[in-house]
Amino acid sequence: MQTTFPRLMLEHAKLRPNAAALREKDLGIWQTTTWRQLADEVRLLACGMAEAGLQRGQHLVVIGDNRPRLYASMLAAQSLGAIPVPLYQDAVATEMVYPINNAEVAFAVVEDQEQVDKLLEIRAQCPQLAHIWFDDPRGLRKYDEPGLQSLDGLIEAGRGRQQRDPKFFDAQVATGEAHDVAAMFFTSGTTGNPKGVVHTHFSLLDRAKAGADFDKLTESEEVLAYMPLAWIGQNIFSYAQWLSCGYVVNCPESAATVTIDLKEIGPTYYFAPPRIFEGLLTSVMIRMEDAGAFKKWLFQHFMAVAKRVGPDRMDGKPVALMDRLAWWLGDKTIFGPLRNTLGFSRVRVAYTAGEAIGPDLFTFYRSIGINLKQLYGSTETAVFVCLQPDHEAKADTVGVPAAGVEIQVADSGEILVRSPGLLKGYYKNDAATAEVLTDTGWYRTGDAGFLDADGHLKIIDRAKDVGRTAAGDMFAPKYVENKLKFFPFIKEAVAFGDKRDKVCAFINIDVEAVGNWAEKRNLPYAGYTDLAAKPEVYELIRDCVEKVNADLARDALLAGSQISRFLVLHKELDADDGEMTRTRKVKRGFISDRYQVLVDALYAGKSEQFIETAVKFEDGRTGSVSATLKLMDVKTFPAMTQKAA
Repeated sequence: MQTTFPRLMLEHAKLRPNAAALREKDLGIWQTTTWRQLADEVRLLACGMAEAGLQRGQHLVVIGDNRPRLYASMLAAQSLGAIPVPLYQDAVATEMVYPINNAEVAFAVVEDQEQVDKLLEIRAQCPQLAHIWFDDPRGLRKYDEPGLQSLDGLIEAGRGRQQRDPKFFDAQVATGEAHDVAAMFFTSGTTGNPKGVVHTHFSLLDRAKAGADFDKLTESEEVLAYMPLAWIGQNIFSYAQWLSCGYVVNCPESAATVTIDLKEIGPTYYFAPPRIFEGLLTSVMIRMEDAGAFKKWLFQHFMAVAKRVGPDRMDGKPVALMDRLAWWLGDKTIFGPLRNTLGFSRVRVAYTAGEAIGPDLFTFYRSIGINLKQLYGSTETAVFVCLQPDHEAKADTVGVPAAGVEIQVADSGEILVRSPGLLKGYYKNDAATAEVLTDTGWYRTGDAGFLDADGHLKIIDRAKDVGRTAAGDMFAPKYVENKLKFFPFIKEAVAFGDKRDKVCAFINIDVEAVGNWAEKRNLPYAGYTDLAAKPEVYELIRDCVEKVNADLARDALLAGSQISRFLVLHKELDADDGEMTRTRKVKRGFISDRYQVLVDALYAGKSEQFIETAVKFEDGRTGSVSATLKLMDVKTFPAMTQKAA
């Protein structure tokens, strides 16, 4: 698209001035910002930022939950030709030092006191950080720091600039061009310092329009924005597509109210990583465990109908009259109320991405009438590389190439992508850019996969992670880990096996699901560590692992990836401890090094191993967790098909 984000905003304000652009829940009440109000606020914020010295090409970090004023601040910066850089709001202060210094950031817009405190804590390490503007003033009244100011104060400063030079803002917006840099997103940094991914207005808006055209999105859509703005998935759905289509973006009051807010808004267009869908289903199943015998029977009866009939119905395939009637009855008694309880009663299109989603989980949502589909993309590709068409949603693929996208599979099995949505480059890192972008315009995704007979892309694993066992069998750790995580009792998994004689795994239990299971069986426990060590829990997890092995045995390519031994970790893997990224991807190398004694014990055939681990608590305190872990053998199965030659 040959336009920019600020120009699109001004077009909506001109054509639909009184239509809702954003809603925010504050003190239990939804407050609406119209397109005209948004444009007026962006104008004043931009003038205020210019007064403070923000110039074209400079970076402005944005940190906080989804808030209308944070969106307006991003638009204000882009209006001046400056570049917003959203950072994860749950990152600890020290994690922000590298991106702020790497991008030479002198300006920041943050949500509240928590984020102000983080930036003040690291200010000595980031001496160029001169201006910090905050949205929520609670707790900040007595702060007296140079350059610290509320957004209200910035708006007042902008009002003065606007009165002195009323043509300034429009002239700045007119100067911007589609191929100017629009935003920078830092990667999750699984193997080192994060890299700044540079995107233009064109690359982001081209992919936003491709996705919107694919699913026929209109200005009447309702979206709930609750994932971090620093994640490009949220940014595309609630920012780029928002401005491209002109629909309404709704910001929940807090993380704690998302489920309630989801029901109140009833979004028509929804996007979440698999862990969100897993969590919602886990909560449903826990509630059904507490239901009476008749309700439980009714649920199980109609869910069997849904499983048999729902996918064909959703895929537009012919369904027998009696099956249609049975599904209709189920919809009136179970599926409809369930969709309403989940907040999906109005969902027309729902997407999941970021990780593989379990076939049972995927089928469950489609069976009850939710058009859940998968897509494939990354920060470097502005998300939309592949999408699943309606009536062609497969659990084991990520769809067909989106408009304008070319896909090539290298001899090594790595997927190469050519698309208008590719990154301009990595900021101040020409070497890393040259590693991923070829001279002919192809982007090396780092993912291994192939196109099936129907032209759908199937992802196996990260290409660098695909290895071989000592016996020469293919080992795809993420594929194995995702299969384990399909079970509601398993929250995270880390598999080892490259160049080894067997595959072993670390397991993190889901404390809510396993805790509920334990309570039903009168098993007392005192926190995660105690619950994880219960012999009954080990047997529960062993059953899950053996089911995964039985499934892997049916796959000619990956039968050698079956798990021989496992343990349940004594603590939950945590981003604050460096074990995961902020997008909850496990740092396999870091975990292997940190828990080397456990890896060695698994491969040495030990039955138990003592471990003590330093941890960081939410309030910043540090401590340690220790336990003697049980190491358990698991049944493996002979491959059911012959390996390919």
